[in-house]
Amino acid sequence: MTDTRPAAAPGPAADPALDRLLDQIRSALAARTALAIRGGGSKAFYGEAAQGQALELRPLSGISSYEPSELVVTARAGTPLAELEAALAAQGQCLPFEPPHFGDGATVGGMVAAGLAGPARASVGGVRDYVLGATMINGRGELLSFGGQVMKNVAGYDVCRLLAGSMGVLGVIAEVSLKVLPQPPATATLRFELDQATALMKLNQWGGRPLPLSASAWWDGMLVLRLAGARAAVDAACKTLGGEAIEPTLAASFWAGLRDQRDEFFLGALKAVEGGATLWRLSLPQTTPPLALSGEQLVEWGGAQRWLCTSTPAPTLRDASAAVGGHAVIFRGADKSAGVFAPLPPTQERIQRQLKQAFDPEGLFNRGRMYPWM
Repeated sequence: MTDTRPAAAPGPAADPALDRLLDQIRSALAARTALAIRGGGSKAFYGEAAQGQALELRPLSGISSYEPSELVVTARAGTPLAELEAALAAQGQCLPFEPPHFGDGATVGGMVAAGLAGPARASVGGVRDYVLGATMINGRGELLSFGGQVMKNVAGYDVCRLLAGSMGVLGVIAEVSLKVLPQPPATATLRFELDQATALMKLNQWGGRPLPLSASAWWDGMLVLRLAGARAAVDAACKTLGGEAIEPTLAASFWAGLRDQRDEFFLGALKAVEGGATLWRLSLPQTTPPLALSGEQLVEWGGAQRWLCTSTPAPTLRDASAAVGGHAVIFRGADKSAGVFAPLPPTQERIQRQLKQAFDPEGLFNRGRMYPWM
C-alpha cells in the first residue's frame, strides 16, 4: 500500500501560494478541466505540448531548509535552479548530477519532473538517485508527503524517485528534499584526437580502471575527458592518460555549454531542427559500437548517451536502437507524429496506466505530455 502519512520532514507550510495552488487544482477537478503544469518553461520543448489551463508553480518558491553538514537541502518546486545552486556553491556543495537549465527560468520542480542530468550522469547517477523526499498534490487535490530527508526513509511506493522524469503526469511536485555533495577538490580536462570507434574503445577501457573519470564527450574527431576528485588522483590520472590539457576556465565553459546545450554541436542542431531535421537522444549500452546512421552525432556518458541530428525516419532510428538494446527519444523537432518517447512494451504500459490511475484518475495533469493515452 502507499503510505500517505506525513513524512519525517514536513511538507510546505500553509501559505497563500500553496493555498491558491490547491484551490485551483480542486476547482479544475470539480469542473473536469485539464491543467498544464508550468514552472520556468525552460523545458517546454521537451515531450508533447501539455494540454489545459496553465498551473503556475513559480509563486511556490524558496529554499525551505538546508543543512550543509547533513548534505540535504529542501526546496519548493518554483525555486529557480540557479538560486539553489548558488546557495549550495556558497557552502562548497553542489547537485552532482549537473541538471541542465536550458534557460534562465529553470526551476527545481522542472528539474525533477524532466529527470534530465548533465555530463556527470554516468559517473554519479541521475536525478532520481538524489531525491530523498517529496511533497506532491495528486489528482484528487490531496497534499501528500513521501520519503523524508534520509536515504532509508522510504515506505510503500518509492514515489519520490517515481516523480523524477514523470513529466508532471502523476501530480504536482510541491517540494523536494535532495541529497547534495561537496564539490570535487580538483578537476582537469583532457583532449584527444580520435575517431568515434577508437574513442568508444578507449572510454570502455578507461572505465574498467581506477581512474577519477567524471565526464566525457566525443564529437567531430575529438574526445574531451573530465577528471574530478582528490588532487593526487587527478594528477596521477593526467600523467597516465596523456592527451592535451585544457585551461580550467575554458574547460568549465565547455562543460557548462554542453550541459545547457549551448555548445557548437547543439547550436548547429537547433538550426538544423528549424530546417526540418530532428535531434534524437539515443540511450544505448556503453559498449555499443558506432551506429551506421546519417547525421551529426555527439557521444556522452562513456558511450551510453548519443545525440543524433538527422532527417532519418523515426522507425529506422528506433529499430537501430532497439537492435542493440537501447531506445530513442525525440528531444527537439517540429514533427513529433512518431511519438516523442519510445513505445512501451505491454507490461510496462500496463504499469504506467495503473500508476496514472492511482495518482491522477481523472487525467487532470499534463494530458498527453508523455503518451497520447496518458
